Amino acid sequence: MATRTNSTKARSTLRILVLHGPNLNLLGTRERSLYGRTTLKTIEAQMAKLAKQERIHVESRQSNQEGELVTWIQDARDRFDAIVINPAGYTHTSVAIRDAIAAV
Repeated sequence: MATRTNSTKARSTLRILVLHGPNLNLLGTRERSLYGRTTLKTIEAQMAKLAKQERIHVESRQSNQEGELVTWIQDARDRFDAIVINPAGYTHTSVAIRDAIAAV
């Protein structure tokens, strides 16, 4: 997780960007015996509910495109205090995502 503590001081609400990598849009519908029946929409709703209780702003996005994930990471630099990412299939293969995280 990348964090930027200096931007939190300027505003009272913690802002977290949650990124989901390729094929996570199919959670709950593909290989249920392996990944279960919970959909990404359900997971995002649970995160939003908890964030609201804790007065945290959470924005969640999913992409099957590596470049789009990199762009979102770069754009988050001054807009979010933290990034939580499940790069899914890119976990072991994406130097670009690793470099983007290191840069922010």
